[in-house]
This record gives sequence, C-alpha cells and structure tokens, in this order.
Amino acid sequence: MQTHMSDAMRECIRECQNCHSICEETVIHCLQMGDEHADPGHIRLLLDCAQICQTSADFMLRGSDLHGRTCGVCAEVCERCAQSCERFRDDSMMQQCAQACRSCAASCRKMAAMA
Repeated sequence: MQTHMSDAMRECIRECQNCHSICEETVIHCLQMGDEHADPGHIRLLLDCAQICQTSADFMLRGSDLHGRTCGVCAEVCERCAQSCERFRDDSMMQQCAQACRSCAASCRKMAAMA
C-alpha cells in the first residue's frame, strides 16, 4: 500500500502526526500554566484534536476508504483548536500549536476533497 500512496497523502499524514504531537505537548503546557490555559473546554479540545489527528493519520497509513471522512472531521477540529489556542496571544507555545492546527486543517481539507 505504501508504494501507491500519493505525495499529498504523505504530506497530510506528516501534518496530522505533527499536530498530534504538538497538541499533546500543549496540554501539559496548559496544565502547568493553570488559569485560563487549563480551562476544561480548552484542554478537551486539545485532546480531541490530538486524537482525531492520530486517527486520521492511521486511516491514511492503512489505506482506509474512510480516510476522507476522518480528514474532514480532523480539519474541523483542528480549526476549532487553532481558534482556541490563538486566544493566548502572548504565549509562543500556544501560537505554535495554533499554527500546526491551521496547517493540518488545510492539508486535511484537501485530502477530504480528494477522497
């Protein structure tokens, strides 16, 4: 299956794996920061984003015919997570997370449209 994978799909998998990692790291950062960073809704969104990114990457890696659907949901969750992280303008970790989420969302939107 790997030999038939498109460059666009490989790129989307990389974006999803990167976003997953950054969101997981950001959860720890937010819990350490406390206050608004540790808002349960924000933490839940970070965890949702990490999970759907991993799921989407896994679906693409194994060539699931449902990867377009998971990528569509992933794009939506990543956009929401980016918006939530962008609220913390003076926090470079939060801005890095938002940027990774936006990049992943764009890649997943393309993958969903191609499926």
